[in-house]
Amino acid sequence: MATTITPGRALIPFLVAMMLFTGVCNTLLTKYQDNQCVRNCDDPDPKKRKNFEQPVIQTLQMFVGEMGCWLVVGLISLYRRYVGGVSSPSSGNYRPIATVDNENNDDEDSGAAADSASIHSTTALNPNSSDCDALKPHDCPSVLRGWRVTLLALPAICDILGTTLMNAGLLLVAASIYQMTRGALVLFVGLFSVVFLRRHLHLFQWLSLVGVMLGVAVVGLAGAIQPDQQKHHAAGGGDGDHTVVQPQGFSADAVRVILGVVMIAGAQIFTATQFVLEEWILERSAIEPLRVVGWEGLFGFWVTLLGMVVLHVAIGRTEAGRYGPFDMVEGWRQFWEYRSVFVSSILIMISIGGFNFFGLSVTRSVSATARSTIDTCRTLFIWMVSLGLGWETFKWLQVVGFALLVYSTFLFNGVVQPPFKFLRVREVEELLPEEPIEHN
Repeated sequence: MATTITPGRALIPFLVAMMLFTGVCNTLLTKYQDNQCVRNCDDPDPKKRKNFEQPVIQTLQMFVGEMGCWLVVGLISLYRRYVGGVSSPSSGNYRPIATVDNENNDDEDSGAAADSASIHSTTALNPNSSDCDALKPHDCPSVLRGWRVTLLALPAICDILGTTLMNAGLLLVAASIYQMTRGALVLFVGLFSVVFLRRHLHLFQWLSLVGVMLGVAVVGLAGAIQPDQQKHHAAGGGDGDHTVVQPQGFSADAVRVILGVVMIAGAQIFTATQFVLEEWILERSAIEPLRVVGWEGLFGFWVTLLGMVVLHVAIGRTEAGRYGPFDMVEGWRQFWEYRSVFVSSILIMISIGGFNFFGLSVTRSVSATARSTIDTCRTLFIWMVSLGLGWETFKWLQVVGFALLVYSTFLFNGVVQPPFKFLRVREVEELLPEEPIEHN
């Protein structure tokens, strides 16, 4: 009997809708938080007002949201114990369920074979079962527990670097450009899968990666040519004005957009590394993906908190770093004193936890490719909401870049067929993990 709760087909549209909703809320709430004034808000000169610019604290709140997955794990365990009638594999009274009645079978060999098949099928669903001892080592993967759980700190560190860099980039660009630029993840996942996981890419997939690069470049170009006017100041801190050095002929807004796009695209290197590490670990160990998110949230929280203290002592306390993103005291003051920042943080934590839960549910119900395809749609919703709120203006070149990104991503995942017959193949190898863990 399987111990995982698989949602029925009637629930799939609900899961997809909630995945899109929580994903859209996550990006929009983070951008809303970035737009909150937290210092010199009453100054008549808008240039002297300072918004909430704390990408490290935003990374920390993401990990708090991920730790919320332990609540879901606990609720599922209670459901299995008291409602589902399924014993925990780790409990002492757990036994595999026989699928063949051997009471009237006089052939001991066939009975033993049936029992062996029963044990094998059960432990495949429950890798934590003590009956794994009866199987060959390669038939029963080791359970990721004890000190080996600390291996999940490695992808958590990649998550810290990638998320912080993306949060910093979001300060410089519109929410839709941020989400579109994240499409560069496909490029690095594809490349890293070939280099480290020894996967094979077909010719049309290499061409689709080129399309992804061009799409990201067009999106960045659209933002640089027609930048949205933003009330932004350099994150170095201090009370004085900060001048952004830019090449002649480029406005400060254009340079900010280019820098933001580069930061967000570069952050996908860390996210792709995280994907590869997670898949490498999960291929060699048995652990539920929701627990992986919970463990990474726990490790990421403490590593980020430690990093905040070190950066505050080294940079935040200095005159140059005062009021900047590494001034932990100022950051926490802004977090607790401004209601809009505090409430948006709580909502972001909830949306991140919900996005992981519904995303993993969609993956189990449909497929990893379907999840990545559905997730692409949230860029469109973020764009529409941002336009409606007046956070950015409509740009035709951005439409071209977005269309190229979506088509290239769908082509890479095998959702659409290549336009030319000689590029088509019968089967496209899955490059994302079977349970892709995307945290924001």
